[in-house]
Parts: sequence; C-alpha cells; structure tokens
Amino acid sequence: MSLWSVGWGMKAIVLAGGYATRLWPITKHRPKMFLPVGDTTVIDTVFEDLEADDRITEVYVSTNERFAGEFESYLAGREFEKPTLSVEDTTGEDEKFGVVGALAQLIDREGVDEDLVVVAGDNLISFDVAEFVDFFEAADTPAIAAYDVGSKERATSYGLVELDGDRVVDFQEKPDDPKSTLVSIACYAFPADTLPLFEEYLDAGENPDEPGWFIQWMQARHPVHAFTFDGAWFDIGTPESYLDAIAWHLGGDNRIHPSATVENVELGGNVHVMAGADVVDSTLERTVVFPNATIRDAHVRGSIIDEETRIENLDLADALIGAHSTMTNGDERSG
Repeated sequence: MSLWSVGWGMKAIVLAGGYATRLWPITKHRPKMFLPVGDTTVIDTVFEDLEADDRITEVYVSTNERFAGEFESYLAGREFEKPTLSVEDTTGEDEKFGVVGALAQLIDREGVDEDLVVVAGDNLISFDVAEFVDFFEAADTPAIAAYDVGSKERATSYGLVELDGDRVVDFQEKPDDPKSTLVSIACYAFPADTLPLFEEYLDAGENPDEPGWFIQWMQARHPVHAFTFDGAWFDIGTPESYLDAIAWHLGGDNRIHPSATVENVELGGNVHVMAGADVVDSTLERTVVFPNATIRDAHVRGSIIDEETRIENLDLADALIGAHSTMTNGDERSG
C-alpha cells in the first residue's frame, strides 16, 4: 500500500537538468524550460499544476550547477511556495549522471521516502498533473503517462507502451520497429515502497540515462499502469518541437506584444513577436522573435530569433539565431 493512501503527502521532482544542445545557440545561456510559450514559459505550467495540488507537499527542481543560478533567480521572482532547488554536481553534457542516476541521487540526497511524482520541466502537456495523480492514487502501482504520437517514425524516439486495459504489459525503449504509436512521456509516479528499485536497477549495471530503460526493467518485475490522454503533448527538445508547441498555443494566429513595432509586415500565422522587438518591411511565418530583436527587409520562416539580434536584407528558413547577433546579407557577427 502506498504511503499516500495512509495519509502521507507526496513529493514531486521536476527534471530540469538537460543542456538542450539541439536548441543551441538559443539555449546555450538559458535552460530550455524558460523558453516562452505565449505569456508563460514551458516550466511555469508544470509548477502551477504542482502548486495547486494539495497532495503534493514539496517540489524538488533537479538541475545542474551550470543553470542553478538561473533557477534561483527564476524561483525568487515567482510566488511558488513548494519548489526548492536540488543541484547535481555537473556543468556540462559529458558529466551528466543520466536521468535515472540523477533521480536516484536526488532521492538519496533529499531523503525522499514518500510517494513520488516525476515530471520533465520541458514537457508541455494538455492535461493537469492532478489528473495523473488521481490515476496513480487509484492504481496504487507505479504509473506512467502515455500518448499516441500518431507516427511510427516518431515512436522510435520514445518508449513504446503496450497495454491491456490500463495495465502495461510490454514496454520497449526506442524500438527500431515499433508495433504501435503509443509512447511514454516524461511523467511518472512511484509509490514509496518502490523507490529502492532505483538503486537496485543502477547496482545491477543497467542504463542510467533514460527513464524509459528503468520503466522497461521495472515493468518486467512489478505491475505498472498507464494514464492515457488525447489532448496535446510537446517534448521541447528541438527547434521543430518548440515551434510546434508555439503553433499549438497560437492556433494559427499571431501574437504581437503591445510594445513591439511591426510595420509593413506580412504575417503568415503562428508568429510570436515579443516585447520591444522591431520588425519592418518583412515577411514572417511560423517564427518566434525574442525581445528587442530587429528585423528589417527580411523573409523569415520556421525560425527562432533570439533577443537583441539584428537581421537585415536576408531570406532565412529553419534558422536559429543567437542573442546579440548581427546578420546582414549573410554576414554574421555575434556579440
């Protein structure tokens, strides 16, 4: 029986330790969880759900030394009461413990012995985390959230889930030839009495990197249930997935901050222009323009333009332009 069911509170871990190298240079100096989606950020939504659920008494933000300062400043500027930082001793991608290793270390470091919910801070999901906790409480077993990505090609990048009802009967991490398109997303819950399985798994020399390998190992030894949902889910790890999340949020519309200047501009949909940006005599489509960027006489499609950047007389597609850069006629100078 889980500790929650006899009156204990739950703890939560928000995974925020990645370096998001596939989104560089946009995420070279900021955690990807702080990327804006509309008027909020990716991780704000996760924190808001956890803050509102009275069953969850504390939220550990698992991050690395490199971004610890950014998270300290972020939390100091918010009114969330539950989150506290728990910092792993790494500053670069090559030093990472792996997600399972980092979870095991945090559980030990913080003395976690209550039921535990784990959510990735770069997950943009359309359900409230409280719904997932309801499911976990009823199942009284380890639980995962699962989503139909609708593409077998996409399914090869995730953990494939096979169900009998809502019971997981097979789990394959990153299969070469997926049988279906139902995959595990980075949202998990573990009863208190299963937390020692993390150390048992690692002591057996199993893969410390992806939680899916741990779920696959655990599912063969312990009942696991899956919460499925039909809404939307975005794993913000690539430029394409971030722009997909923006497009979902905007629904084909455009969002222009009141302090931005947009003159003689053709907007093709799913364009977000942030505060202080200056866009003149240009065409934008499916593009995010960060604060105080300047775009003049340009055609920009499928791109992310970071803050304080200047672009003139260019045709850009699928571009990631770092902060404080100047690009004119193909000549880039970074500041």
